[in-house]
Amino acid sequence: MIIIPELQMAEIQSLKSSDGIIMLKSSGNWTNEILREVDKTLDQFCRINNNVSIQWDVSEVEKVDSAGMMLFIKYYDALKSNNCVVEMLGVKDEHEKMYHLLRKYTVRNIGSHTDFPSRFLKPFNDLGKVTVALLLDVLAFLAFIGENFVNLLYSLKHPRSIRLGAIVKNIEEAGVRAIPIIALTSFLIGVVIAYQGAVQLEKFGANIFIVDMISVSITRELAPLITAIVVAGRTGSSYTAQLGVMKLTEEIDAMHTMGFEPHRFLVLPRMMALMISLPLLIFFADIIGIAAGMLISNLHLNLSYVEFIHRLQSVLNVKHVWIGICKGPFFAWLIAAVGCYRGFQVSKSTESIGRYTTISVVNAIFLVIACDALFSVLLTELGI
Repeated sequence: MIIIPELQMAEIQSLKSSDGIIMLKSSGNWTNEILREVDKTLDQFCRINNNVSIQWDVSEVEKVDSAGMMLFIKYYDALKSNNCVVEMLGVKDEHEKMYHLLRKYTVRNIGSHTDFPSRFLKPFNDLGKVTVALLLDVLAFLAFIGENFVNLLYSLKHPRSIRLGAIVKNIEEAGVRAIPIIALTSFLIGVVIAYQGAVQLEKFGANIFIVDMISVSITRELAPLITAIVVAGRTGSSYTAQLGVMKLTEEIDAMHTMGFEPHRFLVLPRMMALMISLPLLIFFADIIGIAAGMLISNLHLNLSYVEFIHRLQSVLNVKHVWIGICKGPFFAWLIAAVGCYRGFQVSKSTESIGRYTTISVVNAIFLVIACDALFSVLLTELGI
């Protein structure tokens, strides 16, 4: 027969000395099962004592678990917030170690006033928090890029470590399977540009200039931008979801344990595949968009296909096509980097997968548009 010793009840007493110092004396076992009465006593004590000196003797306290220590921290901070001077007596080494362990997970509440007492200052407080969070996020993203660059240099130094099979598979996923949606999107863009341009040019009898509008706008700006946005929504989100699920199922932790570098095995093949696929998709989008414009020009403006192609050869410089195609690797790198970065940020909850997938798509589209605007300003200033 096993006899389980009864736990000594947690007790606390308060005595006031002649010099005005209040003595708090704790004893017994401060464990989760027997703290209710102590909690009530300390709560009442904190309500009636302000601006006093207190000596808290804990020398007779035996066992303390995390609940007991958190209770002590709660009322210790409460007394401090009441402008009380609290001196601890008889603290044991094991209690002090537990205090330091749990203290970093608690929020100190020193002082009854807040840092921002005015409701008019709260927006500035919120703005500061958002700004700091944004800066920390940018720094983490730059660190992620730096780590990828280091792994890229390693792969270039050791070509046999490059996973060609994974690159080919990702080219199929990100490129070949994206052809139908890219074709449909490009066709509709070509139709919209041709219709809107035809309405205006027909007023001036300048039907032939529809070719100039369609060819230059699609090859130089619209095809690269729309294709990148579609790929960001389709492929960028899939990268985040794939890596997020791997993070959720602890596959990435297992790779670390087995000595595999996740950036080299998961991120670089996706980046390389997308940087190869996107320029080809942009060229394909150029062809479909111009073909759609040519079809609408024939139906709406009675411009023959031969005349359209003849005018196209004279007005469409090769540089416009190359400018659009050369934007592809930059857009692809941004989309893949953001998608993979957000995938690694997924925490161990299914809700975070959807949250970070949404964030990755928004971030990728924003960076693509910002990069395209930078290209436009730079190339215009250079006269290209």
